[in-house]
Amino acid sequence: MRLIRGLTNLKRLSGQAGSPLAGGCVATIGNFDGVHLGHKTIIDQVKQKASQLGVPSVVMIFEPQPREFFQGDEAPPRLMPFRQKFEALLAEGVDVVLCIRFDETFRSYSGMGFIEDVLVSGLGVRHLVVGDDFRFGCDRAGDFKLLQSVGQERGFTVENTRTVTVDGERVSSTRVRNALNVNGLEEAERLLGNPYRIHGRIVYGRQLGRQLNAPTANILLNQMPALRGVYVVRARLETGEWCDGVANIGLRPTVDGKRPSLEVHLFDFAGTLYGQHLEVVFRHGLRDEVKFDSVDELRQQIARDFDNARAWLADNPATPET
Repeated sequence: MRLIRGLTNLKRLSGQAGSPLAGGCVATIGNFDGVHLGHKTIIDQVKQKASQLGVPSVVMIFEPQPREFFQGDEAPPRLMPFRQKFEALLAEGVDVVLCIRFDETFRSYSGMGFIEDVLVSGLGVRHLVVGDDFRFGCDRAGDFKLLQSVGQERGFTVENTRTVTVDGERVSSTRVRNALNVNGLEEAERLLGNPYRIHGRIVYGRQLGRQLNAPTANILLNQMPALRGVYVVRARLETGEWCDGVANIGLRPTVDGKRPSLEVHLFDFAGTLYGQHLEVVFRHGLRDEVKFDSVDELRQQIARDFDNARAWLADNPATPET
């Protein structure tokens, strides 16, 4: 799979001989946050049509996501960071991911400008899969009907996305987020098609975990997470080895309270993980984040968390491929 970052690189690539987009493409557009069952169905639509036409499948996403651009810290929590999203799209067999920087320049595109510059000139789109409620352009003039109308003139077709339901309700990133907000890990798994997980690079922390008899692998999060609290987790190292453990995700109110992070303590592990990528699968919620009156109280609670996690794991052993 190829990653194209930004409109400048898209335009440069579209003019090159041998470009993967020389013959056009089949594309879809969206945030694809979480890459849930609904997203996977859309990707299947795109791949099927791309195979029929003999052209690449393309997923267009945005960084930052539009609501993050407009709402800043008030935007809904992300389900996965960019790298994890890219890897999830790769796993679904997408040929090209086009990541557009959502900034003031992109925001200023009119509906027709977006169609002409991005879809037609940039991608050479031959078929587009989007929801019939899709809106775009600073003038809000871009919609499904406009795409169909222009497509008849410029030689591309437009198809509505298929709706996927679970328990009679549409699967969406918002629904996954709402499930995670109330520790509904089982519901989130049914909507995602796999247990909820976060990937990230391990960085140096304040080494406070060692003082609390709980050394942790620390992953900084750029956005507030959908999950908050202490969880039983299963983590995969770069070596492919799986380890059970306990993770705290959120703001660490007792010791920091400013920047969101994911701290993972791996049971029975000795070694250095700095700089490595860790995949953390959330299996069971233990408790909410709490601000303790002292570090000693926090130390005592962490010891109880470990005991509770080991007891839960004894009754719920993980499969090797979790």
